[in-house]
Amino acid sequence: MVARGLARPLLAVRSAGRGASELVARQLITGNRRVALVLAVATVFISVAAVHVSQSWFSPGLLILPVLAGGLLLWPRALRILFVLIAAGLAYDVIEDKAGPGLVLTVVVTAVAAYVLSQTRAKLGMLGLRGEAMLIELRDRIRAQGTLPDLPDGWGSVSVLRPAGGSSFGGDFLVSSCDGKTLEVALVDVAGKGVDAGTRALLLSGAFDLATGDFVVSSAGHPPAAHFDSGSGTWRLTAARGIVLGVVADLRLVPEQGTLRPGDALMLYTDGLVEVPGKDIDDGTDRLLGEADRLVTKGFRSGAADLVRAMSAGTGTSDDRAVALIWRS
Repeated sequence: MVARGLARPLLAVRSAGRGASELVARQLITGNRRVALVLAVATVFISVAAVHVSQSWFSPGLLILPVLAGGLLLWPRALRILFVLIAAGLAYDVIEDKAGPGLVLTVVVTAVAAYVLSQTRAKLGMLGLRGEAMLIELRDRIRAQGTLPDLPDGWGSVSVLRPAGGSSFGGDFLVSSCDGKTLEVALVDVAGKGVDAGTRALLLSGAFDLATGDFVVSSAGHPPAAHFDSGSGTWRLTAARGIVLGVVADLRLVPEQGTLRPGDALMLYTDGLVEVPGKDIDDGTDRLLGEADRLVTKGFRSGAADLVRAMSAGTGTSDDRAVALIWRS
């Protein structure tokens, strides 16, 4: 009788235990909640240890760590809850005379920055370092496609990309393809500059038949490509013209056709190479052609980077700059 009397309470306790365990498991089913729990425990431990263990080992300033970790790893809603707990812990340390106004202000400023960071990542749907990983992958992809393919004997090519502000990539990039007979090159400049520019519109492209040297070059809103005629030893601007992509529905381009003979070259470039604040773009274009004359003596491949550096020196511009050279030996 006694055993039967105890069986029911024991079963009830076990059932309640299982229910509580399942409830906790459901609450911690996502990584975001598990991280939030760890940070909450760390916050309570730091706040209490600063008062009752050792302030030198567990300074209230350590509360900045869960603030920063929360900004990286938590969604905004969970981060707000964590901030409430951190504020309570910080208030406890202030009451116990373990934290001063300077530390409180530091934590508050850090929390504001962490919350802005969390909101930005939430808009992208990514937390942690996945956003940076995507940017690195994008940078590597742009660099890989910016390398012109190997060309048959008698042909050469080189490209130089210089993003604004020294960033890893910017609004100027290159896309190319070669099947052994035809080379297709698209030099792209998008609205804006640097990392914020992204990849929005195709602005300049050219196509070459490597068997004959025939080419077609088109421009969509950017400065015209330059053609080096080895016969006369001079550079000239092509007549290719067009409106920037996306401005009008009916895009009408005026391409130019020609032939690259042995010794000839074609140079594609973005406006960042020739635009200077407060000066006419034609002045920059004239300067570019003057600097390009030195490529003939230095060699197109080795002189391309020098050309970009020379055009950037003393201009005060911070735009993306890109140039692509294709020549026939």
